[in-house]
Amino acid sequence: QVQLVETGGGLVQPGGSLRLSCAASGFTFRTHAMNWYHQAPGKERELVAGISSGGSTYYADSVKGRFTISRDNDKNTVFLQMNSLKPEDTAVYYCNVVRWGQNYWGRGIQVTVSS
Repeated sequence: QVQLVETGGGLVQPGGSLRLSCAASGFTFRTHAMNWYHQAPGKERELVAGISSGGSTYYADSVKGRFTISRDNDKNTVFLQMNSLKPEDTAVYYCNVVRWGQNYWGRGIQVTVSS
């Protein structure tokens, strides 16, 4: 079955950096687009960044120029490099894949940006 496991979250000061990883299994990773979403307390889950099977990327306006999504098809892993973090980036971050029209999610990982 599809499994997505996020790692790399934690507490960081404003202006700092974190790198999230999502290890995927149970499907042909290289042929699927992968996404990162986040959900802040009391808010809707929203798309942060996406990367197609061919490497094309998408970013929400709020993270453009600060976050970079990438993938390693040999390791079935997608990454989210987050730089210049702001307190408003505080949220649970989820890895996502859509397979045959169905959304699959990781358990999520907490990112807290605070001094």
